Amino acid sequence: MSILRRPTSDVRLSTPLLSRSPRQTPLRHGESDTYGEGMTAQLHAVRIDAREPQRVGRFWAGVLGWDLVNEPGGDVVLQPADGTAYRISIHEVETPKRGQNRIHFDLTSSSPEAMDATVARALELGGQHIDIGQGTHKDHVVLADPEGNELCVIEAGNNFLSNTGVIGAINCDGSQAVGYFWSKALDWPLVWDQDEETAIQSPDGGSKITWSGPPLMPRDGRDRLRLDLVLGQHDDLQAETDRLVELGATEAKTADTDGLRAGMVALIDPDGNEFRVLTLTSPPLPGSGTASRAPWTDMSR
Repeated sequence: MSILRRPTSDVRLSTPLLSRSPRQTPLRHGESDTYGEGMTAQLHAVRIDAREPQRVGRFWAGVLGWDLVNEPGGDVVLQPADGTAYRISIHEVETPKRGQNRIHFDLTSSSPEAMDATVARALELGGQHIDIGQGTHKDHVVLADPEGNELCVIEAGNNFLSNTGVIGAINCDGSQAVGYFWSKALDWPLVWDQDEETAIQSPDGGSKITWSGPPLMPRDGRDRLRLDLVLGQHDDLQAETDRLVELGATEAKTADTDGLRAGMVALIDPDGNEFRVLTLTSPPLPGSGTASRAPWTDMSR
């Protein structure tokens, strides 16, 4: 599925999903194709750990064209300016990046010129070309942000990522089982399910979340990028936690729950990836503009 797919070594570099046309495949294991029944947690943010959140934030804000907001406590939040339904939250940590990330962004291009401009902008903002064994592919460029977090800029005309957004995919290393888990967890239908590779997308469109199937990458310390989900102000956090556990999640151990406060819970998906469920603490603001695009009270620190 991913540019960072591992064929026979420890690098991930093939792109089978990105070369295919989008399709809706039948759900397996007796799953229902009915979505939206009942309230479930929604994707709230992709959380990035960084030693220098401001530097990393400026990079991603410049590359994506999103608004950078400084949060109390030192976190940096990127508010989408293109209709994307989630945000990017950058959290300061002391530990450096270790190994290749299990999640990266695939960025779309509207034209060959736009692709070149995205690459040039990323380099100007402190990004760099990296070689993870991808070879000389012309359909994507592999880069890293100022702290080494991988990203891919995809060529124009890619069918699989058409009609998604500037972030075409949140591209994850993961099993078919974890793709099924997240489809049910977010109530997003599968839009790809073949050769143990899976992808899901909100019924409202936007970024896809993709999983590349086996063999999985080795885990080297805590994941640098993780998902945050959010519930509505009046939703039952314990009931949602119970639902996710029934689907295959487990509650994180105390050592993995730094920064947790009342109104949030840390969980681990079937592949061992940490994620959190947060609680919405204030209702959406009407007529939101640049300063109030995200109505959520940020609980991702």
